[in-house]
Amino acid sequence: MSLCEAEKTFVLHGVEENFRVDGREREDYRPMELETDIVSHAFGSARLRLANTDVLVAVKIEVDAPFPERPYEGKLDFFVDCSANATPDFEGRGGEELAVQISNALSSAYRSPNVFDLRKLCILKGKKCWKLYVDILLLECGGNLFDAVSLAVKAALWNTQVPLVKQVDIDGNNINLDVSDSLSDCQRMDVEKAPIMVTVCKIGERCVVDPNAAEEKCSVGSVVVAVAGRKISTVLQTGTGSLHPVTLLECLTLGVKIAQRLDTALWDTLRQIKPNQDVGFLK
Repeated sequence: MSLCEAEKTFVLHGVEENFRVDGREREDYRPMELETDIVSHAFGSARLRLANTDVLVAVKIEVDAPFPERPYEGKLDFFVDCSANATPDFEGRGGEELAVQISNALSSAYRSPNVFDLRKLCILKGKKCWKLYVDILLLECGGNLFDAVSLAVKAALWNTQVPLVKQVDIDGNNINLDVSDSLSDCQRMDVEKAPIMVTVCKIGERCVVDPNAAEEKCSVGSVVVAVAGRKISTVLQTGTGSLHPVTLLECLTLGVKIAQRLDTALWDTLRQIKPNQDVGFLK
């Protein structure tokens, strides 16, 4: 998307007056819709639509060997695919850099054991563990991808059911696992402290959240804040501009505040969601 100077000025003046182009205030989000358990061959899935941004997440599980330096932990991998239909910028290999950036940000945000305890994925110390593949597909890009992806990932992990290992047989170097086929024997992941990302954009002299595509073009700098509970798990600066230390502190404070609000709304939604049902929140 390209904007002329008159359009940029219009966006800047609206943000300054706390009345954005779509009628929101600086700390408001666009309407969201969340749907879970929609990919039949996945262990957990979710689809989140944030205005024109559409994200699909599917979680797959397989048995693997833990890392030698972390014998008590399972594994968690993120893979992001940018659909060429999401935006013309993704045609060819245009979305690869963004995909790697989002994947690295998620890996960094989930790295701490206080955020997501990988020890619960351990089957046999140093020998066998569960490995979770979190596949993220960007179906449509309407701005604010990091926030939408983090919410969809948390919902998909909440929806994920890990099979129960009934018995482990060890015969020399051979390890046989007896995994239950019953869905009633599965257990859900503990994602209460899983991080939520909030993108804070500096537009003019003000900070806004949930920027649309036009506002992202007018931003002089952006900070993505991943918040788990009341603590920041990672910080990522996007865009080409730089931020003054005072502005950076303002962005971090606002990010924590908004993340807690988002987390509350997400949990309220997950508690009432039913299979194959769209639920809108933050409208």
